[in-house]
Amino acid sequence: MEITSHCVVGLTWTLKDTLGEVLDTLEDPVEFVVGGHDLFKKIEEALQGHDVGAQIDLHLEPEEAFGDYNENLVFLETRELFPKEIEEGHTIEGHALPKGCNPEAPLDVLYTVTELYPEHVVLDGNHPLAGIAIRIHIEVASVREPTDEESSKGSAGTGFFKIEPQAPGGSLLH
Repeated sequence: MEITSHCVVGLTWTLKDTLGEVLDTLEDPVEFVVGGHDLFKKIEEALQGHDVGAQIDLHLEPEEAFGDYNENLVFLETRELFPKEIEEGHTIEGHALPKGCNPEAPLDVLYTVTELYPEHVVLDGNHPLAGIAIRIHIEVASVREPTDEESSKGSAGTGFFKIEPQAPGGSLLH
């Protein structure tokens, strides 16, 4: 089956920065809805017309991938507002930030704890790959029609290319 704007593709990939350092490798295929919101536009465009077995190499600038780095999404917060067990790398949904955090911190963002100090915690609401141009080698492992649920959601449930907070009420630390 040929890839069109309304199908599900199973992909594997190797994701690198522009210096060739491997950022991510996916060896077992993961499914994405083409024509939904699972994939970046440039990846969807490159997949069109291909079939199982296709191999595609792309270069994506930050604005075509995870976006430019936004310094306004970095916040220095008081350490005592957070649980003692918090560690660098933990993520916190914006709506679950402790009371007393900067009121200008958007609530619809997923924050990563990037640094811990005795008195402060640094929260970064940028995607970890924001501001980075990437090279991606994609292999198409499968192509199929979407289910009704996948069509209505516009997603196969994979969130690799977009980090979004979970529904309100989720846990503070992930």
